[in-house]
Amino acid sequence: MKAAYIFSGQGAQTVGMGKDLYESSNAAAAIYNEADSVLGWSISDICFNGPAEKLTESRYCQPAIYTTSMACLAAYREKYEGDPDEVVGCAGLSLGEYAALACAGFFSFANGLKLVARRAELMDEACRKTAGGMAAIIAGDPDVIREVCRECGIDVANYNCPGQIVISGEKEGVLKACGILKEKGVKRALPLNVAGAYHSRLMAEAGQQLRSALAGTYVSELELPVVQNLTGATETNLDRIKENLVGQVAGSVRWEECVRTLIGLGAEKFVEFGPGSVLTGFVKKIDPGKVLRNVSGRITD
Repeated sequence: MKAAYIFSGQGAQTVGMGKDLYESSNAAAAIYNEADSVLGWSISDICFNGPAEKLTESRYCQPAIYTTSMACLAAYREKYEGDPDEVVGCAGLSLGEYAALACAGFFSFANGLKLVARRAELMDEACRKTAGGMAAIIAGDPDVIREVCRECGIDVANYNCPGQIVISGEKEGVLKACGILKEKGVKRALPLNVAGAYHSRLMAEAGQQLRSALAGTYVSELELPVVQNLTGATETNLDRIKENLVGQVAGSVRWEECVRTLIGLGAEKFVEFGPGSVLTGFVKKIDPGKVLRNVSGRITD
């Protein structure tokens, strides 16, 4: 069956994630051990034991989810002695795009981890410098949401699936937009408990600072197509892939478009690697006819 491999984003973390993989898969254990060595501190301990407050901080959360997602992939490939599916493409939500690119051979696991750690530091720094917020808008018209965002000086952060869009920016602007959107008849406008305004103009400096880290990272031609968040499309030019990663930090995540592009490549099945099942939930809303699988722990079949 033709499959798309998709990778979890920030927010999917949970204390204890990956511990059963570490104990049951040599390939997964090797990923965690390599991550501890590359970072110079124990990301595995934070994944397995928390505390939750620490695991939620971007500087720990992003490397933790990236490492766990790659450990899930390693265990899956170990179990089936390679990819059991005919993989037509990969994608990941925000942070998850780095795991998708590592899966496709763009950079090594270690080089991807260094980039993720640097990205997390820069985003944390941007959060501390600004008073940002985010909100989920349920059952709203995308054109109306974009118009209200412009009016309030904020941005659309995520186009997740039909009926779910996330907005982001200065906290006051987000709250103002929520009020206006409720008046315009959206079903719900829910402020999110986040550290800052991810995927908004408040992250632009972090994205630009990431460019130097990307410039110094050795990359290779993709072995599999990767659909990028910023464009919702595949890209083969190595420099443009890097530039899309720069833009992604402050740009909108076009997840619904990414999924539709993967379907256009022939994906009949979606396999989500990493903690949680948020992405397969989005896929189900985008196209309920697709076969879905989650790999987040010990693989039993």
